[in-house]
Amino acid sequence: MSTQTTPATGEHLLEVEDLHVEFHTSEGVAKAINGVNFSLDEGETLAILGESGSGKSVTAQAIMGILDMPPATIPGGRILYKGQDLLTMPEEERRLTRGPEISMIFQDALSSLNPVFPVGWQIAEMFRVHRDVNKSDAYAQAIKLMERVNIPAARERVKAYPHQFSGGMRQRIMIAMAIALDPKVLIADEPTTALDVTVQAQIMALLQELQEEFRMGLILITHDLGVVADVADRIAVMYAGRIVERAEVGEIYARPAHPYTKGLLESIPRLDQKGQKLSAIGGLPPNLTRIPQGCAFHPRCVMAQDICRTERPELLDVGPQRQSACHFSQEVLDA
Repeated sequence: MSTQTTPATGEHLLEVEDLHVEFHTSEGVAKAINGVNFSLDEGETLAILGESGSGKSVTAQAIMGILDMPPATIPGGRILYKGQDLLTMPEEERRLTRGPEISMIFQDALSSLNPVFPVGWQIAEMFRVHRDVNKSDAYAQAIKLMERVNIPAARERVKAYPHQFSGGMRQRIMIAMAIALDPKVLIADEPTTALDVTVQAQIMALLQELQEEFRMGLILITHDLGVVADVADRIAVMYAGRIVERAEVGEIYARPAHPYTKGLLESIPRLDQKGQKLSAIGGLPPNLTRIPQGCAFHPRCVMAQDICRTERPELLDVGPQRQSACHFSQEVLDA
């Protein structure tokens, strides 16, 4: 786990303030992000957790500026990088922040890599486009990066194509591309999807090592609490486009303050529960064009009462450096 460094000026490396993202569809307006707030400091690792459809990846795409607009719109909020709002930044300037300043590892390496170009060419392109490096020097940098992310025989495999690598090796290539220009913020969107447990651990260990080496601010997006247990400094749990709980990693695992977080934790397989029925959260995430009134989680919540069906709980302090958006957070903590 990293040791975060708050800038001396008090300014965060990255701040997301009251962000809203909507998609205009044939079924209506899907409110994908509904007032998300969080910050990230240099050297810190923030994990954003939640089921599919909770808004994790949309948040990352909004930060990167790669949402398709339309159908997406951003009706409100700010995304501040070193104090400058990315949402009001001219497109050319915004484009120059992608790669050198803020970079992203996408969740499906096979579809994210171009199948008709060698992997070395794709890594080297970062240097050709952003650093005006000649072809031979760019390839030399690509080989160094492949070696840095522990791809065996990098010099011989630099001209191989994506399909000639395993899933774990392709993910390492994606990581090499993401760190090529020494970004200050790295977003990893489900970086261990479709990988076996051993390879998952290797990828997470590599990300942690690189984050500590380069002092990047790292945002890990995942649906799996178990993946980030030894890596994250803080965790933000998302549901239906909102952050419903936020705390330091140890606090979340020891005493969750929201029923949704508690349900996610209880659904993780444990060695001391061999042979027992695995717990699961009942029901399905809401349709974002018809988010339930009150607390969006109430149709699936075993603790739901009348107030949950009518009043939306705000994200409020429930302890030092931790917040929860539940009318009964104290009862969850004491359970």
